[in-house]
Amino acid sequence: MRADSSWKRRTGRVVLASLVALGLSACTGEAGAPGATGTKGEPGAPGAPGAPGAPGAPGAPGTPGSQGPAGNGKSLSFTPVNAAFTPEQKKSVYASPKALVDGKEVSIGYETVLRSGQSLTGNVFGRLTRKDGTPVKNTDGSDFISPSNDFSSILPVSNRLFEVTHFETTPAAMYVSELRQESNGKLTAISTRPVDFSGVDGLWTPCAGSVSPWNTHLGSEEYPADAKLYENATTVLGLSSAERSMLRYFGLDPATATIEEAKAAYSPYRYGYVVEVAVDGSGTTTVQKHYAAGRRALELAYVMPDNKTVYLSDDGTNDGFYMFVARRAGDLSEGQLYAARWFQTSISGQPAGRADIYWLPLGPSAKDAEVKALIDGGIKFSDIFETEAQATDGTCPSAASGFRAINTETGRECLRLKAGQELAASRLESRRYAAYVGATTEFRKTEGITFNPTASRLYVSFSELNNGMINDPASRDLGGPNHVQVARNDCGAVYEMVVSPNATIESNYVVESASALVEGVWLKAPGASLYPSSSPYFDPTFTLPDSSGVAKSATGNVCGVNGIANPDNLTFINGYNTLIIGEDSTDGHQNDVVWAYNLVTRELTRIFSTPYGSETTGVYFYPNINGYAYIKAQVQHPYGESDTDKLGADASAAQSYTGYIGPFPAMN
Repeated sequence: MRADSSWKRRTGRVVLASLVALGLSACTGEAGAPGATGTKGEPGAPGAPGAPGAPGAPGAPGTPGSQGPAGNGKSLSFTPVNAAFTPEQKKSVYASPKALVDGKEVSIGYETVLRSGQSLTGNVFGRLTRKDGTPVKNTDGSDFISPSNDFSSILPVSNRLFEVTHFETTPAAMYVSELRQESNGKLTAISTRPVDFSGVDGLWTPCAGSVSPWNTHLGSEEYPADAKLYENATTVLGLSSAERSMLRYFGLDPATATIEEAKAAYSPYRYGYVVEVAVDGSGTTTVQKHYAAGRRALELAYVMPDNKTVYLSDDGTNDGFYMFVARRAGDLSEGQLYAARWFQTSISGQPAGRADIYWLPLGPSAKDAEVKALIDGGIKFSDIFETEAQATDGTCPSAASGFRAINTETGRECLRLKAGQELAASRLESRRYAAYVGATTEFRKTEGITFNPTASRLYVSFSELNNGMINDPASRDLGGPNHVQVARNDCGAVYEMVVSPNATIESNYVVESASALVEGVWLKAPGASLYPSSSPYFDPTFTLPDSSGVAKSATGNVCGVNGIANPDNLTFINGYNTLIIGEDSTDGHQNDVVWAYNLVTRELTRIFSTPYGSETTGVYFYPNINGYAYIKAQVQHPYGESDTDKLGADASAAQSYTGYIGPFPAMN
C-alpha cells in the first residue's frame, strides 16, 4: 500500500548566558621588589554544599499530536484448516469450523446448495441445452452435464432469493435457482432451470463474475476464438476445438457439418463480452451482452461504487487490463473503453514490481446497438485490419507505410488499421487494438477484481508472473515493447492499485498505480528447492493428464503450501480489513484452497480446501442477506485438472459443488 506521510517541524531556542569579567584594583605607591616564591600550600577542605536552588517553572504543554484513525470495533478471524496431506483430506471438501466475528465465536462450515447433475423440479443442474432448448449430447448420446460451475450470484428480489450460476464450458449454460433461507441462515435450493440464451446466440465459456450494484448477475465469456483464423478456415477441422464444440449449440454435429453450415450458424464476434442477467420477482430472466465494453478473454467485470466505472480483466498470455466508463450510472450499454499502460517504477527483475498506470482510450464512445449492428452485418477481421508477418527481429517490413508490430495472445503480428474502423477495432478486436495504440498487452492471466472503499484500493490477481511480464526475450517472445519487467513467479501475486479521481476521464475511481500486495512462494525459483521426499507435502503419486488425457507423473506443490498459489477469485470484506483469495492452481498446489488475508497483520489463514484436481471458483462475499452473511465458494471439476486416476469407482465424486462458507451474522 502506498501511504502518504506528513511531518511536523519543531523549532527550539538556545539561550546563551553572558560571561561577566571582574577587574581587581591596587593601592597606589611605589612597588617593592618581588618576594621569593612560597611553598605550595595544601588544598583547602571542600566547601559545604550550597543550598538547593528553587524549583524551575513548569514547561509549556507540548503541541497535541494528530488524531489516529478511529476504530470501528469490528474484527474477524478464522480457525485455520491445514493443508491437505493425507489421501482422505485430498479427496475432501472442508472449511474452517469457527470464526470470531466482532469477538463472538460463530460456528461455520461449508454448505453445499447444489451439485452438477442433481435433479430438481424436472431439471438437471448443469445440463447444457441447445438453441432450441433440447439437451446437448455427448458423442455416446448421453446428455452433456457440465462439472464446471463457476460464478454463482445470490440475488434478493421481491422477498425471494435467486441464485444464478454459470458453467464454464463450450457451449455454456447458466441456471437460475430459487433458494429458501432457514431461520438459522441455511440456504437450500427449491427449484432450478436453465436460462435461455437463444436471443444472443448462446453463451461462450463464462468464467468469473460479480453482482452489479443494481442487483444483476454480471458474467463473462472467456477465450473467444481468433476471428482471423476463423475467416481463413476452409474446413470445420480448421476451426478450434472450442468452436467445433460450440456448433452443438446450433444443433450441428461437428463431425459431419460443412464449413458453410458452421459459418452460417456461428461467428466468433458474437462472444467475449460482459453478460448481464436480471431476474424479476417471478424468476423471469432478461439477458444482455454489453458489446460496448469490448471483446476479450473476459474473466470478470467489476463495477465501482459510482455505478459507471467498470474494470475488466483478460485471462491469458500477453493480454491487457481494461476500464469502461459508462455514460449513465446503472447502464452498461454505452460508454468509453480504455486500456492500461504500465510504466514500471521499480527496478527491472524485482519481485512483482511497482508501476504507475495511465489509461489510453480505445476508439470512440460506443453503444451496444452500434457494435451489434456490425456483427449482424457480417463484419470480418479483414474488414478491420490489414496484416503482414513480422520480421525475425520483431519489426514490420512495411512500418514506413503504417504497419505496427504487436504481441498479444494472438501472437506476433503486423497490423494496419483500415480507414474508419476505430469503432470496430476497439470493440471487436479490443486486445489487438490496445496493443496497436500502445497500451500494455504483456500481462499474464489477470483474474479476480475487488475493491476496498475505505482505503480506495482496487485488488487484482495475476495468476502467474511470467511470459510477457518478465524481462526474458526467450520466455516473452520477441516483438513486444517490454513494458513489464518483473521477476518470474509462476505462483502469481495479488496487486494493490491506488484509485483516485480523474477529471479527464470523468470518474472518481481511476487506477493510478500498482504494487504487489501478496505473492506466492515459487519453489522452482533460483535458489529455492522443492519439498523433499520426507515432507508430507511431497506426493510421488501426483499426476497430470497429457494432451491425450493419459495421466503422467509430475511434481505437485511447486508453490509453498503456506502461501498463495495462482490466485484467481477475490472478494473484500469491507470494515474487517479482510481480503478473500481463491486459487486456480494445477501443480502449484495439489489441492486448491481459499485464504483470508488480513490487511493489517499481513497474515494468511487457510479457510477452505478442495479435492484433487479442483479449482475454487465464484468466491464472493455477501454482507447481509436477511440478517446473515455468506462467503460464496464453488468447487469446479473435482479430479478434472490432475489426479484423474484417483477418482475411483464413484463417478459422483467428480460432480462440482455450488455452496458457501458460513453462515455468519450480518457484517455490514
